[in-house]
Amino acid sequence: MSRSPFTAEDLKQLAEAGIDPNEALRQVGLLANPPAYARLVRPCTPGDGIRVLSRGEIEESLAAYERARAANRLSKFVPASGAATRMFQSLLWFLKETRDFTREEIEDVAAKGTPQFEELGRFLEGARSPEGFAFREALRVALAGKGLVLEELAAARRYRPILETLLVEMDYGRLPKGLIPFHAHEDGIRTAFEEHLVETALDARNADGTCRLHFTVSPEHEPVFRALLAEAGPRLGEKLGVRYDVGFSGQKPSTDTLALDDRGEPFREADGRLLLRPGGHGALLENLNDIQGDIVLIKNIDNVAARRLGTDPIEWKKVLAGYLVRLQELVFRLLARLEEGDAIVEEASLFARDVLAIAPHGEEKRNLSREERRAFLIRKLARPIRVCGMVPNAGHVGGGPFWVLGRDGTVSLQVVESAEIDPRSETQQAILAASTHFSPVELVCGVRGPRGDPYDLNRFADPEAVFISSKSRGGRKLRALERPGLWNGGMADWITVFVESPAETFTPVKRVTDLLSLAHKVG
Repeated sequence: MSRSPFTAEDLKQLAEAGIDPNEALRQVGLLANPPAYARLVRPCTPGDGIRVLSRGEIEESLAAYERARAANRLSKFVPASGAATRMFQSLLWFLKETRDFTREEIEDVAAKGTPQFEELGRFLEGARSPEGFAFREALRVALAGKGLVLEELAAARRYRPILETLLVEMDYGRLPKGLIPFHAHEDGIRTAFEEHLVETALDARNADGTCRLHFTVSPEHEPVFRALLAEAGPRLGEKLGVRYDVGFSGQKPSTDTLALDDRGEPFREADGRLLLRPGGHGALLENLNDIQGDIVLIKNIDNVAARRLGTDPIEWKKVLAGYLVRLQELVFRLLARLEEGDAIVEEASLFARDVLAIAPHGEEKRNLSREERRAFLIRKLARPIRVCGMVPNAGHVGGGPFWVLGRDGTVSLQVVESAEIDPRSETQQAILAASTHFSPVELVCGVRGPRGDPYDLNRFADPEAVFISSKSRGGRKLRALERPGLWNGGMADWITVFVESPAETFTPVKRVTDLLSLAHKVG
């Protein structure tokens, strides 16, 4: 684009948002000429990119976890700004329909496997059952205030009064997932937010009794989260013998992104101002960077179970954290010896290649002198580390572990979303189809260097690993840009290790009826 697409007023608007004009121009360029799709080499599988830990390694990792806990290094980062709209998407569809479906229609269509009707049927059965949803009693009371009986409505499949009360009057259709009651315990109802407070006391309690958590939330809901923390924090802290140190933040305006209209120009609102859109969860890299943690456990707000099934997921989180600590200790020792000029280049090269999937490539590999190899290793080892749990894929939709060919010719371990893979390439789609594991967003991150200084995480992102999608606003089409996903392009240049995790560690709530599954039953 030869001329600047921005007016003086645009530049003023960008400055108010904290967006550098050069960054805005870069985004316009990416929207006009999108980067190439990810280039998959092969899926990661157990023994080829995914580590399967032995009993001995698990025990060593648990011991390393205790070392980190004793040094008060643990904290947790929970993306929690997502609204529950998608969780209730199928039910909201019925409120938008102009007519009410009869009981016979609901049961007949549901029997044929139509998703919305099947979901509605399961929801109504859960609403009838005393062991159903944790929010059932609040819903029952709200309906009783209007002279209606929840059980009678659900049995007769009179869904509209139930859905209008729950999703509109009680506002569950717009609340963030973190504020939705997830589980009914003997001592009371717990929201997903409260369950994370409880879980952190089990998997990230430091030796001094402190549980440090950071939640990313939308600004309009932060006061509600804070009010819930003020009530639940002291209550749960006393019960569990911990002190909560909780922070909140939202996506920064400076991480907002531009969009293009159908003429290839920056999309503008009716008043002529630039449309600036939230940059997606990749924008949360700034929030993670700002908290300057040490050993940071990352988990989505909805992936929290009511009780432990099979392998204890709390123990497994400790295993992942401890495995990272063990790797970090080895990396730091090698870095110190390499920086001192110690003649361990061969040993460090083997460790980097065999354990961390780091090796020179192409001409670089053939022509590096010993001193250049030492410098290469120092550069590659002095990076943040992430250990990512991977569960066997049981039809989940989302990111997966792959060996990926980078633009510089290196092959590295990456979490790749299906949207990043060329849908027209039979070869790439075949690699995707051959994937055996799924990323449940169960990460443990080491974000400090060997001297304890926090890394600037922005230095290790791939700024071109963006998502571009077609949207509309006010009846007009637009091309939207999202920043590199937090655990996709946002961590593209981190030291990455994938570890196979038990399927029981993944208990997400993508639909409201997921709350009826065994993982979300108390007992």
